[in-house]
Amino acid sequence: MPRRRTVLSLALASSTAALVAGCSVLPGRTADRRKVTVWLMKDSASDAFIKKFSDAFGKEHDDIELDIQIQEWVGIGEKVMNVLGANDGNSPDVIEVGNTQVAQYVDQGGLMELTLESARDLGMDDWVPGLAEPGRFNNRQYGIPWYAANRVVIYNKEIWADAGLKKTPRTRAEWLSMTQTLNSDNKQGIYLAGQDWYTFSGFVWDEGGELASDRSGGWEGTLHSAEAMRAMEFYAELQGLGKGPKNADEEHPPQADEFAKGNIAQIVAVPGAARAIEKANPAIVDKLGYFAIPGKLASRRAAVFTGGSVLVVPDSTPDRRSALAVIKALAGEEWQTELARTMDYVPNKTTLARVVAGEPGVAAMAEGAARGRATPNSPDWANVEADNPIKEYMSAVLNGRDMETEARKASERITRALT
Repeated sequence: MPRRRTVLSLALASSTAALVAGCSVLPGRTADRRKVTVWLMKDSASDAFIKKFSDAFGKEHDDIELDIQIQEWVGIGEKVMNVLGANDGNSPDVIEVGNTQVAQYVDQGGLMELTLESARDLGMDDWVPGLAEPGRFNNRQYGIPWYAANRVVIYNKEIWADAGLKKTPRTRAEWLSMTQTLNSDNKQGIYLAGQDWYTFSGFVWDEGGELASDRSGGWEGTLHSAEAMRAMEFYAELQGLGKGPKNADEEHPPQADEFAKGNIAQIVAVPGAARAIEKANPAIVDKLGYFAIPGKLASRRAAVFTGGSVLVVPDSTPDRRSALAVIKALAGEEWQTELARTMDYVPNKTTLARVVAGEPGVAAMAEGAARGRATPNSPDWANVEADNPIKEYMSAVLNGRDMETEARKASERITRALT
């Protein structure tokens, strides 16, 4: 098996494209093989995975020439928009896109609807919801789930043992109680940045609320709902059991570096943060444990923000059948298992969680992914994140300002951004 690589974040990177893998016509094969061009994003899959997949696919489909090209995340939105609007015969046939990007591409036009294939061939009933839902627009499926990642709790087992804690929490009430026990003069019960809106979003969904809702065809911010404000109350109580900054997010300073100092009991992060923690303090790696974010009830884990990628097909492809053959393979059990184990991802189906059961961090991530969600499925959601009122709202509440007043202000800003 190739050296494992863990997702350190789902953040976007820089903007060039390079050819990584391709298959030429081999002896004995016909010259009229159909070429399928696939755009995959940098670091989504290792070179070893891509070569292994390409070789195996070529043996099973000797009538298809597979051309996999690697794209950089930065600038990819404009690049995809350009190829969706073109019909020059040079566009890719399959494109990997971020799960929250589908709505804006569908809104522009140029994506192929794959609802029938999803139900008939691809097992959509078992898809991870945080990938399936944002790949759907107006009840039609355009994005086929490929891989997912979400936040879990990373904890210091030594600090927990020293505090007399022998188990991890199953409910939010237990989580608060244990975190209070862990919080002492020289130890932080949790390090939770004041503007970690991804984690906060999960609490909103867990309470039954939404960041924004589509009402009669128009989107409205809903942070002022009773459910969303209950989530903020819980977030404030949890955040107060540590010394995380109230006016910054989890990367300022990087929470992995703070945790590596050894006096923090837990953080909320993707399991891949363990690599950054280990780099900062190699001695701490054997002390790390993981558990899925607890829900309100012991029988149900919390809703979590799910990041990841889906596969789409431009309308301009001249060979729908071959494009779908590639997607069926990449999204099928064999290559989902290979990808998950190689890259430490959550597979695209909840029924495949078993394939990562041997990896504690990924197993905890897969457990949470069963109730994963994504941002509101509006083509204009990027406008919200560009000048994020959710972050400002969270800091205002944590600094003692009136919650309802601030929530209504944030909701109004979200509504304007989505209009």
